[in-house]
Amino acid sequence: MLFVGDDWAEAHHDVELMDAAGRRLAKARLPEGVAGMARLHAMIGEQFGEDAEAVEVRIGIETDRGPWVQALIAAGYTVFAVNPLSVARYRERHGVSGAKSDAADAHTLADMVRTDSHQLRPVAGDTAEAEAIKVVSRAHKTLIWERTRHTQRLRHALRDYFPAALNAFTDLDAADALELLAKAPDPASAAKLTITQITAALKRARRHDIPVKAASIQAVLRAEHLGQPAVVTAAYATTTRAAAAVLTVLHEQIKALQGQVDAHFGRHPDAEIILSQPGLGPVLGARVLAEFGDDPDRYANAKRRKNYAGTSPITRASGKKTAVLARFVHNDRLIDALMTQAFSALNTSPGARAYYDQLRARGAHHNAALRQLANRLVGILHGCLKTRTLYDEATAWSHRAEKAAA
Repeated sequence: MLFVGDDWAEAHHDVELMDAAGRRLAKARLPEGVAGMARLHAMIGEQFGEDAEAVEVRIGIETDRGPWVQALIAAGYTVFAVNPLSVARYRERHGVSGAKSDAADAHTLADMVRTDSHQLRPVAGDTAEAEAIKVVSRAHKTLIWERTRHTQRLRHALRDYFPAALNAFTDLDAADALELLAKAPDPASAAKLTITQITAALKRARRHDIPVKAASIQAVLRAEHLGQPAVVTAAYATTTRAAAAVLTVLHEQIKALQGQVDAHFGRHPDAEIILSQPGLGPVLGARVLAEFGDDPDRYANAKRRKNYAGTSPITRASGKKTAVLARFVHNDRLIDALMTQAFSALNTSPGARAYYDQLRARGAHHNAALRQLANRLVGILHGCLKTRTLYDEATAWSHRAEKAAA
């Protein structure tokens, strides 16, 4: 057996080959790309000659994606994606000076897979379809987060020089608000907007009760408000016009990516099972599939899937003190999707609603109850995927009903 530590940097890989006794066999700095991968294969082959194909090679690296990782998996190596925080803690076992180098990290990674590979998670063998869903669903969610950030920046800017706009437009990132702000980004020009101009923007945004809303917006914009000096207002207006343009583009690209998410997810064989789960639609279901992956052997049981999801609690016990706490180290994208699913399931699943209400009746706060519901839903999803069956309300919550009746 051969153990390899691979410390990846922006344009190169520091690798070290180690035997089962912990002796260094070889080390090198390899370029990113085909040439570097060919050199790595050659280094491994040089150690075992004609028997190289029969030797198991375990590689530790601090990432689970990219062409390099895919090439390692395709070559038949067992690849472990090691959390950089774990590498840092392992490094401290052998020295407390704080010294760090890429070559030393390669040695640390090789030693980790030599001694602790039974505790590390191999890179999942997800299909190309699942990887494609991950790419588009993550990009879609990232743009949504970016839209929120840009909207908050716009809100803060308007509060500093044009607070009337915040009163006039309840949905600051809506199409009508962005159109009118781009056309009239300062108090003086906004006060000159006519009912016709405001009404046209509201119609293009498909608003309801347009005459009343148009009159209300015009009244707010024409009222007297505190302001900034003209030169400062002009500077702010320039930034507001730019922010409105950015948000408009984000809206367009989010909508375009949502179509791609729906298309890729709809073609996946697990889509029907995931869509049968309460609280999951095409976009949310795609995110759950993307973050869990579709490797059927990745999670040995429901508990391991729950632990990866970050919904299961952790126990801290020391002396006479024992505390059960929520996990704060988790996949942010996955936990966000699962908590959203749990909240939506309250209105679509009687069993989920009853379970949540029981938790609240026992004194659990909303977030804690929602997290426990999400944990339960992850277990149900795991069972459906393992047995290749669709969600059934009676089956999913039958033991809860029996326990309540008893």
